[in-house]
Amino acid sequence: MPTGGSRVQARQPSAKFVRLAHLRRLLGCEQVAAVCYRVRRRGIEFLLVRTNSRHWTFPKGGAEPGLTHAQAAALEAFEEAGVHGRMEEASFARYIRRKRAGDSAGRSAEKELAVSAHLCEVTRLDPPPESHRNPTWFSAEKAKRRLSEDRPPEYAAELARVVDRAVTRIRRLHNRTHTGLDGPRKDVLQKVQFIDAPRRTMGKAKASGTGGKDRQPHLQIDLF
Repeated sequence: MPTGGSRVQARQPSAKFVRLAHLRRLLGCEQVAAVCYRVRRRGIEFLLVRTNSRHWTFPKGGAEPGLTHAQAAALEAFEEAGVHGRMEEASFARYIRRKRAGDSAGRSAEKELAVSAHLCEVTRLDPPPESHRNPTWFSAEKAKRRLSEDRPPEYAAELARVVDRAVTRIRRLHNRTHTGLDGPRKDVLQKVQFIDAPRRTMGKAKASGTGGKDRQPHLQIDLF
């Protein structure tokens, strides 16, 4: 205890504010995925693409500063699969992607990336800027099998849950839009429009660490 009436004052550290987009760039822990689908007479189909390691996956990538998660997911869907369509602004699911990464000493470590998944109803496909992605349609059950190939069981189960939640959400949206008891209801899927689409520069991929994406400054993505 202090004597002689002296007081010890705890000095509070000054607060430091950091932009969320800056934190995402520092941590690399936030990604977005476009769960692209179409409804056919035989059921719901999902559009998957190939990764560089030849795994099937949803079009996905890092959250982009200056874009909402839905806009960033729409951009990934366009770049990797040539998708034009309608996005849902709110994420319907989140999952954890675990990625092996090496440090400066050559040691391998596991990195966790949180992924926000957004529904995208595909209305048109163009040849994708990333031509090696091989976008392919699969039924829900076949999509789950493709997503599980050569992946750890816990990660495969997590991706399968995303597909199951997507099917439930799509059916709910479809029923809400077309068969509401009190008449048609507002559709929450919004059209996405690309103006001045991204340009590919594959030679810069390794140097820039951007996966070969050179985004034009006048790229505009509108959800309306």
